[in-house]
Amino acid sequence: MAHAATTLAPGHDHDDSTKTTLGFWIYLMSDCLIFATLFATFGVLANATAGGPGARELFELPYVLGETLLLLASSVTFGMAMLNLYAQRRGQVTMWLAITFLFGAGFVAMEVNEFAKLIADGAGPGTSAYLSAYFTLVGTHGLHVTAGLLWIAILMHQTFKFGLTGTVRRRLACLSLFWHFLDLVWICVFTFVYLRGFL
Repeated sequence: MAHAATTLAPGHDHDDSTKTTLGFWIYLMSDCLIFATLFATFGVLANATAGGPGARELFELPYVLGETLLLLASSVTFGMAMLNLYAQRRGQVTMWLAITFLFGAGFVAMEVNEFAKLIADGAGPGTSAYLSAYFTLVGTHGLHVTAGLLWIAILMHQTFKFGLTGTVRRRLACLSLFWHFLDLVWICVFTFVYLRGFL
């Protein structure tokens, strides 16, 4: 009986892992649809400034480039965390996750500062349809990054407390997909929202 239980356990773990991975991919696909809708909405409203300022007057490209570099750097450091995960180096995983968290937090802080400056200058989401679409798209991405930061903090704690167990490894793999997905979305935001506005 005990032998049967032990032989069933690995298969059960494998099934749970497969279900988790599949479920997370389905979630990412639904997130893709959300962002695709927001990008489409922004594209339709890109010229609906109601006589107000457009991208050239509103945004400082070097500042946004700084945000972009922070998020790209965080993607690299997360990659380093995953390489150390495969090498079973718990301390290194925690360290690289902490660095990723700092880069991500810096990105969010810069984005919040940008929003605050726009609102203080009278260019809030209620100023025009263009700005409403901008705040919705960029703000939704920022909320996703904030959720990712909370997830990183939780997994840093779990890695430190429980080690690199199968469950922790699976959760880190899902978080890695999520974080790199946000990086890809931001590249689209940077290109479609900011760079396009300066062309």
